[in-house]
Amino acid sequence: MINFNYETEFKLDSEDHISKWISDAISSEDHKLEEINYVFCDDDYLHKLNVEFLNHDTLTDIISFDYSVGKIIQGDIFVSVERVAENAKEFKVSFEEELQRVIIHGVLHYCGYKDKSAEHAKVMRERENHYLSQLG
Repeated sequence: MINFNYETEFKLDSEDHISKWISDAISSEDHKLEEINYVFCDDDYLHKLNVEFLNHDTLTDIISFDYSVGKIIQGDIFVSVERVAENAKEFKVSFEEELQRVIIHGVLHYCGYKDKSAEHAKVMRERENHYLSQLG
């Protein structure tokens, strides 16, 4: 089950379509979806979580809390729509594309992909692009 929650005025278009896309990606990665809760929020909301839970006093676009067990995926993904909008401008892509990339990025972490090294980040980006191309 995928749940979308909003702590800001933003509302995701096509929740059902995005849910199916996420579920299909998880299946393609040979994992099983239990439950993912997406929370769309602003910078202040996410910054507080970043400081409180990760001891990072910085702004970020996404924080994911992974409660997965083996290949059973479950977790909470918090997304700052303000940061996504800023990053979209910086990377010269649409807000929708950047938002979709962040949405699938969190899921890929749950499936075991890392992005701390250049090599891992390259693989993560390839997987993101793969799933973005399937969204349609």
